[in-house]
This record gives sequence, C-alpha cells and structure tokens, in this order.
Amino acid sequence: MSDLSAARTMPFDPWPPAVLAAAMLVPLVWIAPSTWLILTVAGFAMGMMIFIMASGLTLVFGLMGVINFGHGAFVSLGAFLAASVLTRMTGWTAPDALALNLVAVGPALIVAVLVTGALGWAFERIIIRPVYDNHLKQILVTIGGIIVVEQMIHVLWGPDQIPLPRPTAFKGSVGAGDLVFEKYRLLACVLGVAVFAGLHALLNRTKFGLLVRAGVENGAMVEALGYPIRMLFVVVFVAGSALAGMGGVMWGLYQEIITAGMGMEVMVLIFIVIIVGGLGSVGGCFLGAVLVGLVANYTGFLAPKLALASNILLMVVVLMWRPQGLYPVIRQ
Repeated sequence: MSDLSAARTMPFDPWPPAVLAAAMLVPLVWIAPSTWLILTVAGFAMGMMIFIMASGLTLVFGLMGVINFGHGAFVSLGAFLAASVLTRMTGWTAPDALALNLVAVGPALIVAVLVTGALGWAFERIIIRPVYDNHLKQILVTIGGIIVVEQMIHVLWGPDQIPLPRPTAFKGSVGAGDLVFEKYRLLACVLGVAVFAGLHALLNRTKFGLLVRAGVENGAMVEALGYPIRMLFVVVFVAGSALAGMGGVMWGLYQEIITAGMGMEVMVLIFIVIIVGGLGSVGGCFLGAVLVGLVANYTGFLAPKLALASNILLMVVVLMWRPQGLYPVIRQ
C-alpha cells in the first residue's frame, strides 16, 4: 500500500466551510433567531436526504467517469419497494411506538438497499459496461434505462401515484416554546450524518477506500499497481445504486406520495449537489447538499417567488467562483 499512499490528496481548504457558515449566518439579519433555527434544521434535513441519494452518483462519476442519468430509477424503485413492505406491516407502523416503527422501517430500508443494489449490478453489466468512455452514449442509454424502470414500476405497482405514509412515531413535531422541529426531519438529519460518517470512514480508513480514492484521482495508476479497477467499478456502482434506493425511501416518506417519475424529478437536485460539491468528492457532496437544503429553506421563507430558482442561482455563483466545485478531485 506504500505506492498507493503516494496518491495525491486534497489539502484542507477552509473556504468552502466559510461559505457554508456565511450562508447560514447572513439570513439572521432578516430572520428571528428561533425561526432561523427551525429553518436551519429543516434545511439540513432536506440536504441529508439529497446527500444520501447523491453520494453514490458522485463516486460513480468520479471513479468511472459515467454520466448516469438512470440513477433516479433506483430512487423511485427504492420508494416503491418500501411502500410494498410498509403496507404489509401496518401493525408495526400504526402504534405510536418508536421502537415498533423502527422495526418496520428497518426491513423496508434493507429490502430497498438489497434490490436496488442488485439492479445496479445488472444495470452496470448490461447497460453501462458497453459504453465506457463514450459520454454521449452513456447519456442516451441511461436515460433509456430510467424510462424502462419507470415502465416496470407502472407494470408492477400501477400508473397512479400511491401513498407512502410515515409511521405514527415519525409524524408530528417536538420542541419547547417557539422551537418546534418535525420528528421526521430530525430522523433524516441523524441518518444522513451517519451515512456521511460511514462513507468518510470507509474512504479514509480502509484499504478499499484508499483504492477508490486513488482510482478517482488516477485510475491508470491503480490498474498499473495490479489492483482490479474494473471490480472497483462494479462495487462502487452497486453501492451507489443501493444508496440511491435508501435515499428514495427517505424522500418518499418525506413526500408521503410517490410516483414512478419521482426519481427523474429529484435528479435535478442531485446533479446540482454533485456539481456544486465537486465531482467525485463525498465531502464536497455533503457540503453541497447542506448548502442546497439551507439556501432553499431560507429563500423560501424570505422570497418565496425565488425559491424554485434559488438552487440554480447557487450553482451559478459557486461555478463562477470555482468552476470545478467546492472540493474538486484533481486527476494527476
């Protein structure tokens, strides 16, 4: 591993965290502190759900150079799989008991992760593998892939939107005085931070993570050192698909209504996050997701008419400052 350890890593850059701090503190000029805190938690929760969906895609692009517009298919499929599991566990989701509700949500997440991971393996072998190094074909075939998956969802679950109600313990709010926080948003914050911590530990403290990071920066070097870069491709693609499925479950429970096209709709936010954060950077993806969630919430409160365009404006501003994103991965 001594040769691999020579792979260049990005030094810590204080400017992106400073930008995040500024984005959080500036709205305090116009927003009361209690309202600001509620909006901040809500924005952070939204960012964590987007991060879970986007983290796998940023690694897939960084390591494999694959522009996978079909990533949204795994988001939609994860939500529908969770709906199928949870509708069969109403005895566990109806009582207002956190332990019982978590026991119900756990299997839904596991089924979504396993099935979308398996579909990701098939997607990589059948659709992605023949078009490596051809971005135009990647765009065409992955868009075709998401259309096929959406039609499969129509066949299996029907063409109509279906409800995905939250378990009872995840409904409502908690707080004291003027501070009121939605229970589900707090859960999303905890899960998102846990996923980020797990990915950070995996990428920075394991041999596999070192290989992935080295492959993102210089895949040819990893291949020359005798490590199977193609196997890394497959594992990362499967993991990215599974994370999209997990994110789909969280996003579906957040919306409480799911459709076959929900994955394609959320792809806009996913691409904004990975572009703002820097392609291939999990840390940048995390920071970008938090920025997107916070800016959307602050703007929605201060200027509702600008809310829909706020994330596009954020991306424009960041790219004008740093065309490669907040934490770009530099290839040697």
